[in-house]
Amino acid sequence: MSILATNLGFPRIGSHRELKTALESHWNGGNADDLLKTAASLRARHWVLQQKAGIAHIPSNDFSLYDQMLDTIAMLGAVPPRFGHKGGPVPLDLYFAMARGRQDAAAMEMTKWFDTNYHYIVPELTAGTEFKLSTTKALDEFKEAKFLGITTRPVLIGPITFLKLAKMRDGSDALALLPKIIPVYQEVLQALGDAGADWVQIDEPILVCDLDEDTKDALNDAYSELTFFGPEGGPKIMLATYFGSVGNNTQSLVALPVAGVHLDLVRAPEQLAAIAKALPRERFISLGLINGRNIWKSGLTEGERLIEEARALHGDKLFISASCSLQHCPVDLDTETRMDGELRGWLAFATQKLNEIAALADAANGRRDNAYFLENAKAVGSRVTSGRIHDPAVKARLAAVTPDMATRKTGFIERIALQQSLLKLPLLPTTSIGSLPQTREIRELRAAFKHGTLDQAAYEQKLEEKTAEAMAWQDKIDIDVPVHGEYERNDMVEYFGEQLSGFAFTERAWVQSYSSRCVKPPIIFGDVSRPLPMTVRWTAMAQKYTAKPVKGMLTGPVTILQWSFVRDDQPREQTCRQIALAIRDEVLDLEKAGVKIIQIDEAALREGLPIRKADWQHYLDWAVESFRLTAGGVKDQTQIHTHMCYSEFNDIIAAVAAMDADVISIETSRSAMELLDAFVSFKYPNDVGPGVYDIHSPRVPSQQEMEDLLTKALKVLSPQQLWVNPDCGLKTRGWKEVEPALISMVAAAKAVRARLGTAARP
Repeated sequence: MSILATNLGFPRIGSHRELKTALESHWNGGNADDLLKTAASLRARHWVLQQKAGIAHIPSNDFSLYDQMLDTIAMLGAVPPRFGHKGGPVPLDLYFAMARGRQDAAAMEMTKWFDTNYHYIVPELTAGTEFKLSTTKALDEFKEAKFLGITTRPVLIGPITFLKLAKMRDGSDALALLPKIIPVYQEVLQALGDAGADWVQIDEPILVCDLDEDTKDALNDAYSELTFFGPEGGPKIMLATYFGSVGNNTQSLVALPVAGVHLDLVRAPEQLAAIAKALPRERFISLGLINGRNIWKSGLTEGERLIEEARALHGDKLFISASCSLQHCPVDLDTETRMDGELRGWLAFATQKLNEIAALADAANGRRDNAYFLENAKAVGSRVTSGRIHDPAVKARLAAVTPDMATRKTGFIERIALQQSLLKLPLLPTTSIGSLPQTREIRELRAAFKHGTLDQAAYEQKLEEKTAEAMAWQDKIDIDVPVHGEYERNDMVEYFGEQLSGFAFTERAWVQSYSSRCVKPPIIFGDVSRPLPMTVRWTAMAQKYTAKPVKGMLTGPVTILQWSFVRDDQPREQTCRQIALAIRDEVLDLEKAGVKIIQIDEAALREGLPIRKADWQHYLDWAVESFRLTAGGVKDQTQIHTHMCYSEFNDIIAAVAAMDADVISIETSRSAMELLDAFVSFKYPNDVGPGVYDIHSPRVPSQQEMEDLLTKALKVLSPQQLWVNPDCGLKTRGWKEVEPALISMVAAAKAVRARLGTAARP
């Protein structure tokens, strides 16, 4: 039998970010029909693209207007009570309100999807939550593709992954809800089967996590019901795992009565043998051979080897696919018109990865395109021999690093007292996380400079004027520690990568972070160093316009690593330490320039945590050491801040404390300060800025709401520990939202400060 080329998912944003444009137009008052037409056009384009590439199982329902977990929440009718939904279909305005909030209801929480930089909406459930099929999206999109002559493989988030990632508002057991959820899944599967779906892909990435026996039992219960739920059975289920090895969940996986299982053989090729031997021969194995998380061309000869291994162990009931959905990759390398030929030859974006999948399937079926494989081998081999990758000076510097380079000279208690004697900040000092709104005017200035219609001197003069305005405004509203606004920066990672050696950049290599928020990750292809200062000029310039201490803003090494496409020819920790030394140089130059407060953002520290706990300590050791390398050379009087957003800290709080930042700011507004629990139970010694303003929502909180959050924080933190700030940077928000929000934030801090009876920090 033929071995089929299949795909788990495709980027939904469009090669020119058409979805982003349509979403933001709709949110700004545009017609919903225009948004839906754009979405339908993108789906059709992507289905046809995959069909032409030779993909036999083309996914549907992998497209989302916001997030697939939110789609699942809507499908199940699991709308949080505060949104006032009385049952029935979930309309578009309610769908977006759950994700973005509205004035009378805060948005649902977001957090990172496993170890990616993609954010999902966290389900909010209780023991009493009722479930009823409330959208027909999966069926509608299957029929939509079928009308175009394409029979797709619909994709659903699995019930166990959904429940395990949910937040139980009453502390009850999420898995106890499984009997309520299964009938909805059965209804969806029955409808898809009736419409002609032969296969349905159900994603259960939770299977690569550490699972207890109750969860393993729930998996068996769920799929026993889903596979044989009616007299005619239903569509065949391809159960997809990804982001790692199934490991000690192997027996649970192979025992499930599903027609096929998908394995990530990029992250965990070692799992193939055990599963191929244990899985009943009548079931299919989907081999995830093409990297769905990175942009390098795959070594096709290694893919051929794994196909032959699988065939020898399991026979021909095989599919060829990517390791995971391709949504984590840019859309199409052909949109890159300025990239040099050598680098371009090393890369494959989502569209090119479809060709790699198809080529492997053709080769497995005796139709090997030798010219294609030879070109692939030459490209992969040229990376190894290229002179642009290795820098002996960088390697020598890294080898010379000593432990004392990653250690502050004295402990926190002594440092913070010295810092306060110099900074003279009030109790509950107010600040923001870094960026201020990147208005259309700022973006147009950057575009004019990029395209050569505005010279550098005029561009920088305009940016200085905007920075001066921002400093004056922050003084006016009485922010205690202002920021310069980062108007010169396109992105918190890209900006630094553009000035570091070993990085390359693209024109349109966008990937979705959340909603309409897209990022264009740099490509780390070689050894990293810092040729020249990157931020000193702008921070020092901003300081001229205020008497208050301007916070220097840097992105930390772990975050730069996590939010880039990273070279795969050396360990990630080695690349991270190289970046840390480059950022260390910048920190010391800022200090020499008189900057008294320096924030080194590590928003991605928790995101980089390996999925399996057995691998945590090794990662945390090098990640924390990398951060400490950046700050270990400063004097005691220089105050070091860090920022982390949308992360659960309970399991890594000791590592967060080991970073030894003087102040850490974190996202807490959507969780109503729940994330502080980790800091409290650990007795976190340093200062903390729990966010009181959710910047990922257009909703403007009132002063009273912020006071309430600060009051809640003061129940578990001392007034001397507490800083007041938004959840994250303000670049994506407009001034019409930011101005009232920050004015209320400062007023809230002053009101709570007054109730405490003192204005000064001891």
